[in-house]
Amino acid sequence: MSGLGTTSGPVLVCGEVRTCLLPTRDAVDERTAVRLLRLRADERVRVSRHPNRHAVSPDVLTGVDCRLPTATGARSRAVGTVTARAALTEGRVLQSTAYFCAPASGPDRRQPWGYYLVRPGCLVPLGRLPGKSVTEGFLTGHQPGELDVGSIAESLLAKISQHRILDYDTPLNTADTSLRWTAAAAGDGEQPSLQFTKAEDGLRIVELRVPRGTAPAAAAGLCEDLALHDWLLTTVADKLDGLRVGSEDGRAALKVLRPLVDHLLHLWMPRARVDGALHTAWEELERSPGYSRQWNALAQRIRDQLVLYHLGVRTVPLPAP
Repeated sequence: MSGLGTTSGPVLVCGEVRTCLLPTRDAVDERTAVRLLRLRADERVRVSRHPNRHAVSPDVLTGVDCRLPTATGARSRAVGTVTARAALTEGRVLQSTAYFCAPASGPDRRQPWGYYLVRPGCLVPLGRLPGKSVTEGFLTGHQPGELDVGSIAESLLAKISQHRILDYDTPLNTADTSLRWTAAAAGDGEQPSLQFTKAEDGLRIVELRVPRGTAPAAAAGLCEDLALHDWLLTTVADKLDGLRVGSEDGRAALKVLRPLVDHLLHLWMPRARVDGALHTAWEELERSPGYSRQWNALAQRIRDQLVLYHLGVRTVPLPAP
């Protein structure tokens, strides 16, 4: 598929990423990760081991024929398929992503399914696509009767999370997050950019301007990386918020701190699998609000507290993980 903003490519990509802790006591090994993510018999699960272990399922397609969300309420019908995939980082954090791309215009009449199946992951509008209105409407949230890609991502997440090989005995309670995003090519003379907003109920909203020619899958990969690290930062910050570190025996604090060290602190590796042309988007988050600075401060706080407990309360055994 051609990249964003090219002559034959799409003008818009939209998607959602759902992120959660895999519901099992211990991180799963590579073989189990592959088993969890084997969504299709005709394609293999992709596994990389450096700089950390990361497994990605084959893409699965969902056929749709429905209205697109629009900010103006204008009816914009599109037909085609939505791409969905799942990923597991270090056998511990599970993500599911559903996204589609759309060209500037399509046939005025609906075509046979064969026309759309040769364009996987693409929703072709009937007539002209109101790009700005769809972007705003998608980020705001769909209305009844409009496309809901979040439900596709959630369905995939639930399917994997309910696998019988998982024990559902998580080492710590965490909240799931959703990242809803759109990507379009930056205009002439316009620099790539990222607008990141935290909404209520674990929702994050991202609007991207990416270099011309960026592949839709690369934009999705960037958003998966953003969602993963935002989830890590949110989870650790929430666990430390209000934590009583001055109690005499420290047992309550240790029950919170140790699982963070065992399961999450080693996962912070932003941009490890992001297309190099999209690194500038991460750089914006590093400048303001400073994601890595905050993460490093939280991680150091955890380590300092564990050292203090070890030095000051030697008679208290660490709680079992």
